[in-house]
Amino acid sequence: MYHQIILIIHLLAATIWVGGHLILLLRYVPKALKNKSLDDITFFRKNFESVGIPSLLILFVTGILLAYDYGISFDKWFNFQNSIEKIISLKIALFFCTILLAFTAVKFLFPKLQNQPSYLLYLFISLVTIIAVIMLILGSLIRIGGI
Repeated sequence: MYHQIILIIHLLAATIWVGGHLILLLRYVPKALKNKSLDDITFFRKNFESVGIPSLLILFVTGILLAYDYGISFDKWFNFQNSIEKIISLKIALFFCTILLAFTAVKFLFPKLQNQPSYLLYLFISLVTIIAVIMLILGSLIRIGGI
């Protein structure tokens, strides 16, 4: 029962994280590029951060708990010796890529935009969204034994 509860919490957090980024990428970014204004993206960011950041933290914590529940402890990360280890290692690497992209965007990209959207911002948002979808797909592969 422990595994199912942690998995449900993980899936709910993934729904928020992945769904939010798909909405951002498909709805708000095209509108911002068309209007040549960051107002819509800034509006989305301010509203999404209060649920998005906690969901990302929940994903990390529940992901670690699930990894340990599958017998993949810290010392087995990045060993790539079995199918589940491969998925967990890839998801951890992608998580840190997401953190790096977000940090870079917030610290260096957003301050330089001056309310003008750029294709570099679109690229960053696209990458974070693609990574989120890949992580979702990888997680679903655990159900069938991994890759």
